[in-house]
Amino acid sequence: MRTAPYMPRDKGFPAELVAQALDDALAVPSPVPVLAISGLQGSGKSTLAAQVVALAQARGLRAATLSIDDFYLTRAQRQRLARQVHPLLLTRGPPGTHDLPLAHATLDAIAAQRPVALPRFDKLADERVGPALWPQLDGALDLLVFEGWFLGTPAQDPADLIAPLNALEREADADGRWRQWCNQSLADHYPALWQRCDRLWFLQPPDFSVVPRWRWQQEQHLQAAQPERSSMSRPQLERFVQYYERVSRQALRSLPARADRVVVLDDQRQVVASATTAR
Repeated sequence: MRTAPYMPRDKGFPAELVAQALDDALAVPSPVPVLAISGLQGSGKSTLAAQVVALAQARGLRAATLSIDDFYLTRAQRQRLARQVHPLLLTRGPPGTHDLPLAHATLDAIAAQRPVALPRFDKLADERVGPALWPQLDGALDLLVFEGWFLGTPAQDPADLIAPLNALEREADADGRWRQWCNQSLADHYPALWQRCDRLWFLQPPDFSVVPRWRWQQEQHLQAAQPERSSMSRPQLERFVQYYERVSRQALRSLPARADRVVVLDDQRQVVASATTAR
């Protein structure tokens, strides 16, 4: 179930920045430009995406958002991976836990301007929403905004995987099989998805240390929107974020040089700088 995006500031991102993102995407010579917004957990990706879509609609354009999170594997599919590959693959998030054929099929339909249902994932239930509840896109779009926590991130050098970097990897992946499998999946299967993004904007936090706090605020927002449902405790969330840490740090290292635009945030998610890159 999709909830309102977590707002990184009182009124979202500055209107000028939102307009720049929209204009940058619309400058692409494509029938349906794809603007990718990448950023670590809690950085405001869904907020910026919603603002860009709202501005596009205010200009009389048809626009929609998708998230990489909408394409998580079902719980049954992750249970199968956990049995066949590694128990840590039960937890959604890292490369290898997404239904990439579904993502490509959805983007194919959008590019061809065919009717399509947009997948949705219920994070509190940790399960994909039933297809009967997916929103229907019946007509052609003028813009798709695709957001996700590691869009555009390349795989690491295998030599960099040897040493564990947090308690999760030390305790539950001592031999490195899980992180090696995820990294190989990122190398083999995700570049084709990244190539479908016409523009890549990266919301750059000060460092990874802000992510647990930002993600906790996001979790509280999810809980407040649906108070009758249970969410993660703070210790559970601290552990959960460790599943994302390795690829998040890789994104911090690599995306500033790969993105078309880097939006630098402070630890309160305020925009402190924004610049196009020289790539």
